[in-house]
Amino acid sequence: MSLSIIRGGSEHGDFEHVVSRSIEMLGLAHHSFNLATEALLTDADAEETAREIRDTDRQINRTEERLRSDLMRHISARGGSDIETVLGLTLLLKKIERVGDFAKDILELHESGVAMVAGPDAKTLMTERDAVSRLFSRAAELMTTADPGPEAVRVFRDEVDMVIADCQARMDSYMMSDQPAREVVGLAIYYRFMHRIAANLLGVVRASAEPVNHINLDGEAAESAVGTDDLS
Repeated sequence: MSLSIIRGGSEHGDFEHVVSRSIEMLGLAHHSFNLATEALLTDADAEETAREIRDTDRQINRTEERLRSDLMRHISARGGSDIETVLGLTLLLKKIERVGDFAKDILELHESGVAMVAGPDAKTLMTERDAVSRLFSRAAELMTTADPGPEAVRVFRDEVDMVIADCQARMDSYMMSDQPAREVVGLAIYYRFMHRIAANLLGVVRASAEPVNHINLDGEAAESAVGTDDLS
């Protein structure tokens, strides 16, 4: 399954709305991510932010459920001839939905009392947050490109690998830190969320650009396997 194939072939017209709505879903997840990290890393209005993020999360979830139902109805009506496309689109929708969930998790980390506004790493945290935000934009760009090609996907994967390696190094350092737990546990959890967001954005791009039989369908395995042969 490739979004470029769906866009380019009249026989795939039944899936055009799924492609368009999936791109909208990614934009909503990006918006939630920006809001959640701003609440955690700045003095943004947390109450208004929380309301908007939860409303957006519900919108993403409703859209995913509706589109998955559309895909199942398509298979029921047309049989298994489009099964590869349906599987690929289902995986794509799930990856985007999970990214939205992680944005909400970051909000809930803030609501639990974790504060990173005035810490010594505040500037670094914002720089790293901006790097992940750019991954959202790059993923959306690749999804809307007629035919991004394997090299563009590989370049994106290299960008994701760098973010994930940094997140893993941060988590490792906090696990071995002599600082009080109240100072490092929240940071370790935050970087775990960032790690998973980046990994799932890679999954979004691969699900939209590559045949489904080349993609690891196990989301958890895919997250932990970035940089291994499973995602080559």
